[in-house]
Amino acid sequence: MTKTIFEVAGMNCMHCVGKVESALTDQAGVEKVKVNLKKGEAKVKYDESAVTANQLIENIKTAGYTATPK
Repeated sequence: MTKTIFEVAGMNCMHCVGKVESALTDQAGVEKVKVNLKKGEAKVKYDESAVTANQLIENIKTAGYTATPK
């Protein structure tokens, strides 16, 4: 398992947090997600043989936000 922290831009409410969490948890290979609105980040634990960090970033972008690995 790999743990990555993504800096997520564009979140400004708990609804945004929910959208980012859903975009990540719906992805096969993701085990755990914790999104922090105040810090503007998402901590993700995932199986790197099933999903890549770039795929997770694309999922966040599809949800309407931008993300970069910290």
